[in-house]
Amino acid sequence: MKSRIAVGLVLALCGMSAHAELVVIVNAKNPAANLTPEQVGAMYLGNVTTFPNGDAISLVDQTAQGGIREEFYQKATGRSLAQVKATWARITFTGKAAPPKEMKNDSDVKALVASDPRAIGYVDASAVDASVKIVLKL
Repeated sequence: MKSRIAVGLVLALCGMSAHAELVVIVNAKNPAANLTPEQVGAMYLGNVTTFPNGDAISLVDQTAQGGIREEFYQKATGRSLAQVKATWARITFTGKAAPPKEMKNDSDVKALVASDPRAIGYVDASAVDASVKIVLKL
């Protein structure tokens, strides 16, 4: 009986962490209202370098240790982290663009996005406040 309760608790905790909502954010003053997963994926794969209104994009990423990076790339681009790294290695080698700036955690991403009208990043929805706005829920 005790083992069933323990297994139930573990499963419940795993389920709770799986329900965390990943969101893409921009500066509160950025005119972008909503972006599609395809638009965000194209941005984070280096295929698009401007917002829909033509303003340049400054990509903000999280370190691989942050935990949500792999989930973000899978949901936004349909690619694994290894595939995305290979894509950015090719883009960087050819000199077409620089990879996204890496930040340690949600708080650092939010702070950078809040301070730069051209920045776009991704965080857990619980990190969002009035300094940024959500343009996509993944």
